Amino acid sequence: MTPRGAALAEVDEAERPRLLLVLTHGSAGGVDAPDLLAVREAALAMGATVARVTQPFRRAGARAPGSPARQDEAWIAVLRELVARHPGLPIVQGGRSNGARVACRTAGAVGADAVVALAFPLHPPGRPDKSRADELRAAGVDVLVVNGDRDPFGVPDAADAARLVVLRGEGHDLKKDPAKVGEVVADWLAGRY
Repeated sequence: MTPRGAALAEVDEAERPRLLLVLTHGSAGGVDAPDLLAVREAALAMGATVARVTQPFRRAGARAPGSPARQDEAWIAVLRELVARHPGLPIVQGGRSNGARVACRTAGAVGADAVVALAFPLHPPGRPDKSRADELRAAGVDVLVVNGDRDPFGVPDAADAARLVVLRGEGHDLKKDPAKVGEVVADWLAGRY
C-alpha cells in the first residue's frame, strides 16, 4: 500500500542474490512488456532477485500517471517495502519509458546504487525543445540507458548516462529483439556486482 493506492510487486527470487533489481512499466503499459520480461530473465540468470512493480495508477485503471510528485511518492513507498524485505542487497531500480523517468527522479531518495533506463523518453514526440535530460543528469548514480535508434521520443546524449546503448532498428517499444535488451542490462549489471 502506498499513499497513492495499492501497488503490486511480482518478485522472482534468486537463490543467492547479488542484488535487487526493481523494474516498472511505462505510462500505458504493464510489467509484461517484452523488454521488461527479457531483462527479468537475463537478470535472474546472472543472480539478481527481480521485482516487477505495477504502479498504483495502473492498478486503478488509469493510463496516465498523474503528477510526477505523486507518482514518485508512491514509488518511494514501494521501494522502502521491497528494500526492507531484501536487506543488505545493492538496489538497482529502473523501468521503461515513464518508469525510467521515475527511477531517475527517485534514485537518491531510495538509496539506489544504479538505474536502468529502457526507452528513456527524452522529449515528447516532435518536441525536442521539451528535453527531460535533466532527469537523467539528476539521478545521482550511474544510469544505463538502452534506447532504439528509431524512438520518436528521442535518444539521450551519451554524456548524460554512465552508459548509452542505442539498438539499431528499434523503436520506443524495444520489442524487435527484447533478448538483446536483456543481454545488455545483464552484462552491465554483472560487470558491477
